[in-house]
Amino acid sequence: MPQMMPLNWLMLFFFFSILLILFNVMNYFTSFNKASSRPLMKMSTKTLTWKW
Repeated sequence: MPQMMPLNWLMLFFFFSILLILFNVMNYFTSFNKASSRPLMKMSTKTLTWKW
């Protein structure tokens, strides 16, 4: 089996890198996050007094 030229490997690397970047960008920008209409609930924090 003949080996590929280094230029072909470089082209494949760039091709798959661009595909990966495009895929991630498309997934990031096509997600629709709707703001919740319910009021934000505050977390109640209990203070603990340590007795030694």
